[in-house]
Amino acid sequence: MNFLNQIPIGQYLQGQSFIHRLDPRSKLLFLLLFVGLVFGANEVSVYLTLIGFSLFSILLTKIPLTYIGRSIKPILWIILFTALIHVFMTKGGETLFTWKWIEIHEEGARQAVFISIRFILLIVMASLLTLTTSPIDLTDGIESLLHPFTRFGLPAHELAMMMSIALRFIPTIIEETDKIIKAQVSRGADFESGNVLKRAKHMIPLLIPLFVSTFRRAEELALAMEARGYRGGEGRTKLRELRWSRRDLALLFFSVILILLFIIFKGWFNAII
Repeated sequence: MNFLNQIPIGQYLQGQSFIHRLDPRSKLLFLLLFVGLVFGANEVSVYLTLIGFSLFSILLTKIPLTYIGRSIKPILWIILFTALIHVFMTKGGETLFTWKWIEIHEEGARQAVFISIRFILLIVMASLLTLTTSPIDLTDGIESLLHPFTRFGLPAHELAMMMSIALRFIPTIIEETDKIIKAQVSRGADFESGNVLKRAKHMIPLLIPLFVSTFRRAEELALAMEARGYRGGEGRTKLRELRWSRRDLALLFFSVILILLFIIFKGWFNAII
């Protein structure tokens, strides 16, 4: 099993789509807005709008939907666990199911569905950002957006560099994990049989070499950056400056439309109930 091909989070796919050519700052701002809308949504109409917009965005990137869907696999158990917690713990509304001490209420089922959709939307849009933005553009975009806060002592360049390196190393660590798993399987290790506790115990021989490999890579990266004279963002120039274009204004325009739809649907829903 090749984990690298299964989990696209943190990877970048070159392309010439409308979203690929957007300025990373506009994509980051839109993602922040989208996260706010997702957490503020609590109505079916708003979720349908956000899902529709996400599908439209995927269509624009020309990246296969199945490839984007792989990013959800790593957190599928977290989504399922969170949904079950809401189903059994959240009370309110009519009782849908009763068996001994177990009760499922209408509000619990509703919140379980909404929370699951929130997770999926956030992962899909975050994956779209990394899949359509190169690591260096992402670093420049984060640094540019954080630059106004440097007057308050915020190390914008260092924060942007850390975020970029963290995202860049996700595929590398996944690839390293895949290699270690194959090496352990060739020595007779079994990661797929047994119950949850046995599988967790089988992961110990995997975690130790993975931690060692990760720290070794971090040390090599630090040495390489020092050898090239890296001294942080002070006095640093860029070969390619970010440029705000009409495409970015168009994205902001769609963002305003999305906010208006959010307000309209929310007001409409509240008026009905």
